[in-house]
Amino acid sequence: MWVVICCGCYHGTSEQREMDAFKGRSQTTKGIWMAKCAGIEPCTLVMDLEGTDGRERGEDDTAFEKQSALFALAVSDIVLINMWCHDIGREQAANKPLLKTVFQVMMRLFSPRKTTLMFVIRDKTRTPLENLEPVLREDIQKIWDSVPKPQAHKETPLSEFFNLEVVALSSYEEKEEQFKEQVANLRQRFFHSIAPGGLAGDRRGVVPASGFSFSAQQIWKVIKENKDLDLPAHKVMVATVRCEEIANEKYAGFTANESWCLLEEAVQSGPVAGFGKKLNSILYTSLTEYDAEATYFDEGVRSAKRKQLEEKLLQLVQPAHHAMLGHLRSGTLEKFKEAFDKALNGGDGFSVAARNCTEAYMALFDEGYADAVVELANWDSSKVKDKLRRDIDAHVASVRAAKLSELTSSYEAKLNEALSGPVEALLDGANNDTWPSIKKLLRRETESAVSGLSDALSGFDMDEKTKEKMLTSLEDHARGVVEAKAREEAGRALIRMKDRFSTLFSHDSDSMPRVWIGKEDIRAITKTARSASLKLLSVMAAIRLDDNADNIENTLTSALVDTKNNAAVTDRSITTFDPLASSTWEQVPPAKTLITPVQCKSLWRQFRVETEYTVTQAISAQEANKRTNNWLPPPWAIVALIVLGFNEFMTLLRNPLYVGVIFVGFLIIKALWVQLDISGEFRNGALPGLLSLSTKFLPTVMNLLRKLAEEGQMPATNSSQTNQAVASKSFQNGSSTSNMSSSASSGITASENSPKKGE
Repeated sequence: MWVVICCGCYHGTSEQREMDAFKGRSQTTKGIWMAKCAGIEPCTLVMDLEGTDGRERGEDDTAFEKQSALFALAVSDIVLINMWCHDIGREQAANKPLLKTVFQVMMRLFSPRKTTLMFVIRDKTRTPLENLEPVLREDIQKIWDSVPKPQAHKETPLSEFFNLEVVALSSYEEKEEQFKEQVANLRQRFFHSIAPGGLAGDRRGVVPASGFSFSAQQIWKVIKENKDLDLPAHKVMVATVRCEEIANEKYAGFTANESWCLLEEAVQSGPVAGFGKKLNSILYTSLTEYDAEATYFDEGVRSAKRKQLEEKLLQLVQPAHHAMLGHLRSGTLEKFKEAFDKALNGGDGFSVAARNCTEAYMALFDEGYADAVVELANWDSSKVKDKLRRDIDAHVASVRAAKLSELTSSYEAKLNEALSGPVEALLDGANNDTWPSIKKLLRRETESAVSGLSDALSGFDMDEKTKEKMLTSLEDHARGVVEAKAREEAGRALIRMKDRFSTLFSHDSDSMPRVWIGKEDIRAITKTARSASLKLLSVMAAIRLDDNADNIENTLTSALVDTKNNAAVTDRSITTFDPLASSTWEQVPPAKTLITPVQCKSLWRQFRVETEYTVTQAISAQEANKRTNNWLPPPWAIVALIVLGFNEFMTLLRNPLYVGVIFVGFLIIKALWVQLDISGEFRNGALPGLLSLSTKFLPTVMNLLRKLAEEGQMPATNSSQTNQAVASKSFQNGSSTSNMSSSASSGITASENSPKKGE
């Protein structure tokens, strides 16, 4: 819509109610009249204003004339100024003061916007229009040049603000038909006048039709209150109010949009496929509707309100977008964890798996973000992406730490298994080669474990310093296992010493149990067993994993075993230095000491006390065995028997029957001896032996007689076999005690004979 203003119509037509030609000349229009032009496209409004020099208002009442003129310039696209042909060249009648005021206000308040000023020359005379138009244009240019201009428009030409048009109309009263024809031609110029090159072709600063009423009211209000006219500000104000109303409507429509509500609800519970595309479509729809309704308002205001609408809409959708990114980040992280674990279980190296999975799932996040991006917003996704990267790095670090801990624990367990048992066995058989063997074992197992761990760590892509630290820690652990086992065994040193003494003292070189038959050197055996126990004590006294030498064994030997030194110490003064009266060993750091010298002395004293009983028992057994096996009388008694019993011996030789009787008696006594196990019974003492024999004697005699009677009743043909059977059964039916005695006797005899054979 555009507006045409007609000012000062002084023609005498009977169609207007304000004018009556028969009453004389008078004011045609009072106030401001407005009407829609019929039959003109586009829609055109015409405002008819009072003249600028009417007698009705007088000379002093020109305020309304100025107000209406400024109002016309503010709201119209084309201003038609009626001017009598004979007033051209005059000062007041030609409206020069009014035009000067209008031009000055236009330059001060208006931005460059062309308004068409059409001067309509009424009652044209015979002077050609070609001669009148230059005079009129020259007067307008003089008015423009004489008006004080602001600095911004010092050099601005008149053509930047106004298009000047001059038309002439014949007198209505004298040439009515010609007048009507000229008016019709002028009317034709208003068809499609907003086209480029038309009368209203400059569309800058145009107020849309929907805001015209409000704009006109505000402009007139400012004019009536005599305020500084800021006509473009009113245009902006109208645009501001209407654009804000439109923006609020679109914002309310967006919040109530069903698609948006469903999308917002869905994104709260999980990721939504195509989130960005759906949200962008809803946003663009709202903004497009705003653009369509606000297209005719001031461009600056329209753009500013559109920007505000965008910001409000983006603030509304931002929580949903953040929720979508949160789901995307958490989902990507979970997928990364699953893929990372699967890659590690599939045998991929840790660093390779971490790098590949990180790159793949960061790219997956980028794809998801591209699907969720809001095109209108310039939101930075780097924070969410950095958070995802930190979460991935934290998970990789935790898994890495767990894997390294598991790997280290595995090799430490292997070292525990490989070192604990062998070290215990080596310390149990302590000798001069114990600690060299332990060092060799420690070196071999440590090198094997360190090599395996080093190969395993190659897949973790760690720096050499960290890797070296872990390998050193494993070496220290291996050494710690050996030292801990050594301290544990040192705590059982007394038990080990007693076990070793018992083994060496009670068993011979073939590991057979000793039988104290009277020929063993108990003193030498005891010394050997105690020396071996002392050797074990010296081995367990300190940790010797380094190559440093010590004199612990010599110190213990000289202080505890050497009898000459012990005697010398006894004879010395009480102030004489005792090598074991100390808490440390020479050349041995306290950290490597397992058993201090004072503790060694105490352990040795307790060891001697607890092994003394074993030695005493051995000596007693040896003496008893000697007494048991020595049945022959002394040599002097044998000589006495031969001398004194010579006559009885000769008597036996002269009477062989006595010899037979003695032989039979010997057999009976021998049988009773074997059956009763007399030697075995008397080993426990004379009185217990006599009591036992008294209870066994009568049953044994009766059993022997019964066997003889049974043998006598057998046939004569089997007499020889029966005699043998009787003898055999008599021996086999003896008590268990007699069998044990026979075995023991045989063992003793064998023990006695074996040295002789060796000799």
